[in-house]
Amino acid sequence: MDISGSKAIFVGGASGMCRATAEAFVAKGGTVAILDLESSKGAEVAASLGGTFVPCNVMDYDGMAVAFETAVEQLGGLHFMVNTAGGGAGQRTIKKDGSRHSLDDFRRVIDLNLIASFNINTIAAEHMVKNEPNDVGERGVMINTASIAAFEGQIGQVAYTAAKGGIAAMTLTMARDLGTHGIRCMTIAPSLFDTGLTAGIPDEGALQLTKDAAFPKRMGRPQEFAVMAISIFECTMMNGSTIRVDGGQRFAPR
Repeated sequence: MDISGSKAIFVGGASGMCRATAEAFVAKGGTVAILDLESSKGAEVAASLGGTFVPCNVMDYDGMAVAFETAVEQLGGLHFMVNTAGGGAGQRTIKKDGSRHSLDDFRRVIDLNLIASFNINTIAAEHMVKNEPNDVGERGVMINTASIAAFEGQIGQVAYTAAKGGIAAMTLTMARDLGTHGIRCMTIAPSLFDTGLTAGIPDEGALQLTKDAAFPKRMGRPQEFAVMAISIFECTMMNGSTIRVDGGQRFAPR
């Protein structure tokens, strides 16, 4: 698809990888809406990009439909959606004190990552099906965010691994579901990236966490996620897959 003249929603776009993707999208002629928490810098980021900000909470499932409706109305359509919202909780299946992993915490991580992603995708697709297809039959592209933890989660990441693994697993099926509508669905699985979530890690700690990468042996940069996301949007053959963006890193057990 051609970015120039296209409309996009970036969920989690106030910072990090999603913000970098929104910036790259605007640089190539697109128009954007930033969806993020009310407390985020979403309004500031949207203003800098000549876009619009719609506050939201991805775990307010009904509220997300309203947020998308507002954003699409202001954009005048929707062709691209990128979602990076998520988070985890560090607990072992059985903790060192012998107690079980909190079921409430497990459910919260699943809700925040997997259920919210599915909900966001269905809402985005509902708007995209209304588009007139382009000359090759495309109506839109959606990108979700998993993690390399989906494939080799570390000790204490059981909830996060299950959630991100679910996102990766649903990608092909969703792409098949939406293929008849000309909507593509992809997932990016990054390794550790230099974002707000990792900002407190000292340089020495970051080197230790990325020592198993092939190259480069460092955390990823938001712009590197953006390069992949923009490539997905522009390449019609990229559909139904989860792509690792990880410098060849494989998480060790701990």
